[in-house]
Amino acid sequence: MELFDFLGYIGALIIGIVLGLIGGGGSILTVPVLVYLLAINPVTATAYSLFVVGASSLVGAVKNMQKKRVAYRTAIVFSIPAFIAVYITRKYIVPAIPEHLIYIGGFEITKNIGIMLFFAFIMVLASVSMIMERKEKPVSTEKVKYNYPLIIIEGVVVGVLTGIVGAGGGFLIIPALVLLAKLPMKKAVATSLLIIAIKSLIGFIGDVENLEIDWPFLLLFTAISIIGIFIGIYLNRFINGKKLKRGFGWFVLLMGLYIIWKELF
Repeated sequence: MELFDFLGYIGALIIGIVLGLIGGGGSILTVPVLVYLLAINPVTATAYSLFVVGASSLVGAVKNMQKKRVAYRTAIVFSIPAFIAVYITRKYIVPAIPEHLIYIGGFEITKNIGIMLFFAFIMVLASVSMIMERKEKPVSTEKVKYNYPLIIIEGVVVGVLTGIVGAGGGFLIIPALVLLAKLPMKKAVATSLLIIAIKSLIGFIGDVENLEIDWPFLLLFTAISIIGIFIGIYLNRFINGKKLKRGFGWFVLLMGLYIIWKELF
């Protein structure tokens, strides 16, 4: 096994550990690990990321179901527009993106560079969400009235973003669940994992029809990530999750800026 392959599998373990420790955000590392350590094409990497993110989120969602933290009706209402959008994005929009996008001052931005730059922009947004602390709002006793037009728009936006970059989009889903569905933070985080699992795995189905999937590699990478989740859950007893999340947010910000620099210069 070559050094970069070994580091790639260590990266898979770290992704899982971060997910287990802070409950989200770790999946944003999946595409950089696949592209820069394992030399996988960005389009294929975003597809593999959807599977890894979906399977990992499903593990987290099942654990939260056992603790009765998941709001199922809210999950269904949010999931439907999101999974339709992510499936259409992976099946039709991503394959339709031209290989040569634009020339700027003699520099060509290709499809692969464009995807990585867009991914880096999403990383920067996600890092800001992790660095800024959200205050827990008091639980509303009112019956939830779903703002369906806003939920559909949110679901479509999250679905398209997830489809393009292969990340879960929890930093967009959780605030929407708190603001639009009036869920308390812990329940919003738990419910977001189920939504992410559903839309990511359905989005990946769109890729199965378009790409040649290296199943032995993908299943091994995913299994290592899931092992990491359980290690992270165990370590969570000894580590302050909030401080860790902010620290990881700064790391993701630096990683996003590094990707922009690497792709452009």
